[in-house]
Amino acid sequence: MLDDYGVGEDATWQRETVQITLDYALGRDDALLAYEDRMYGIAFDGLLLGAERLLGLQDSRAVHLVRHGLTHLLFLAGGLAGAAAAFRLYGRRWLALAALGLFLLHPRLYAHSFFNSKDLPFLSLFMVTLWLTQRAFRRGTGGAFALCGIGMGLLTNMRLMGVLLFAGVLALRAGDGLWAAERAARRQARRTGGLFAATAALTLYATLPYLWGDPLGRLAESLAHVAQYPHFALMLFRGDDVSSLVPPPTYAPVWFAITAPPSALLLGGVGAAALLRRAVYMPSALLRNTRLRFEALLPACCVLPVLAVILLGSTLYNGWRHLYFLYAPFCLLAIGGLYALATAARLQGLRGGERWAYSLAGLGAAATLGAMASLHPDQQLYFNFLEDRATPERLRTRYDFDYGTVSDRRALEFLLAQYPEGPLYVHARDTQNREILPAADRQRIVFVDTGRADFYITQYRAEGHSGPVAPPPYAPVIHAYKVYGNTVFVVVAVNLERAAPAPAIPYRAAYRALAARAPD
Repeated sequence: MLDDYGVGEDATWQRETVQITLDYALGRDDALLAYEDRMYGIAFDGLLLGAERLLGLQDSRAVHLVRHGLTHLLFLAGGLAGAAAAFRLYGRRWLALAALGLFLLHPRLYAHSFFNSKDLPFLSLFMVTLWLTQRAFRRGTGGAFALCGIGMGLLTNMRLMGVLLFAGVLALRAGDGLWAAERAARRQARRTGGLFAATAALTLYATLPYLWGDPLGRLAESLAHVAQYPHFALMLFRGDDVSSLVPPPTYAPVWFAITAPPSALLLGGVGAAALLRRAVYMPSALLRNTRLRFEALLPACCVLPVLAVILLGSTLYNGWRHLYFLYAPFCLLAIGGLYALATAARLQGLRGGERWAYSLAGLGAAATLGAMASLHPDQQLYFNFLEDRATPERLRTRYDFDYGTVSDRRALEFLLAQYPEGPLYVHARDTQNREILPAADRQRIVFVDTGRADFYITQYRAEGHSGPVAPPPYAPVIHAYKVYGNTVFVVVAVNLERAAPAPAIPYRAAYRALAARAPD
């Protein structure tokens, strides 16, 4: 399984960021202070680099396989944390199992859990931190809140968006200090809340070296930078070209809706409706009942980050990957929906009604698992029934398909199998997928500029105003890789005796021309 996926486009950049940050932390170099991405934490990437150094890995293939394995292990830990939280909330083993399945069986996120060591670790640790939060409020001890603070500090290190969950937990604990009936309980709430805030702040400070020179000033700078990240990308969204700097307000919600498993969307809707009903009929319980209050935190974790992104006009690109962490609270909200359905069936006196509710959830999981098996190893291209998957090339003309160019690995493997001898001179937008191939195959793949290439690999996406240089119009398309009848990439063979360096042309026009020549 580790060897089924390609390499994410940020892998090289992440390893570079870790090294620059470590050099600054060890006093060897101050280059971090002028580094564009100096505010990025390295809590997880540092672990990956540490494992690489500890194991003495030199071969790039071994490095990437270890990165895939550790990223996926953290994803599994996130699923187990979700199961533990669900069991403590509802006391049902079936619901704990359902939470584990719901978290793991998201086709896109499952694929990303191998090659995306940037967004998926944040999602996984977000779920772990939610479990630590639920555990801390249930136990009410200083140790539980200190552990939750450590988790929160590491979470915020990965992505500063973690400050929203930090603020939510701190607000709930401050409320306990105001509303508790007994003076001792109020004192305990204030003490544990302060301990939580202190351990979270100290953990963040210790693991984010850029803060060391001026903690408050640089934290404010980092938050402002993240809110308005200066990265321009031209994206295809619902058939229109949109800018990452000013994405439509519907950008993230639509991407979430069309790429989530239908069963998760249904149960999440039921969970939100059940919680809204409690808020109307039992508003005080949401403030005082530990379980209900934690449940109320879940939709806030889903909605407030999206509102913040929309109101601040934050940069978004590559689908909703910057908000993948929303799926952690959404999973637990969906389990609340399943619990509400099972409870309603039991209260209505339906014979075996609770089992029927669990069985229907199981059918939804089985359908999702079937979709994942059919797409393997390209589950990152999953769309649900809310988009037309039957019309050829429709999805490709409405959305950026394989934005991480992970499937380029399959293009390289095609060329290696088709031409088993000699070097292969290839022109492609991204080159990182060569690094996970066996050493003998890596030596045969030579990436070159246009005009020198025998083959072009052209993805159906691009950043900026123009995409990869288009090959000559007479060059035959020798391979087209398709998912749902939509072309993900094409491999074009170039006759070097006739080919001249091809001019760059607007990428939408180039893609339309290539699609027309792609074999069925």
